[in-house]
Amino acid sequence: MKHTIVYRYRVVFEKEPNGWYSVHCPTLKGCHSQGATYEEALSNIREAIAGWLEVSREFGDPIPESDIMDQTLVEISA
Repeated sequence: MKHTIVYRYRVVFEKEPNGWYSVHCPTLKGCHSQGATYEEALSNIREAIAGWLEVSREFGDPIPESDIMDQTLVEISA
């Protein structure tokens, strides 16, 4: 029986001036994607993360641990 490992990584979305979304995973260096909608960008970054992990395994590189932490938004009036 094959054991599946579940990884959880924080991703950061930014809305671009053209209306598209860019997204990256800070823990997985170089893991970026984009999409015309938030949902498309989310789907694309999932695929990019899966590819990143696959290549790391192929080359025997270490897989970073999940990095989910409490997210806090800071609001400042200026």
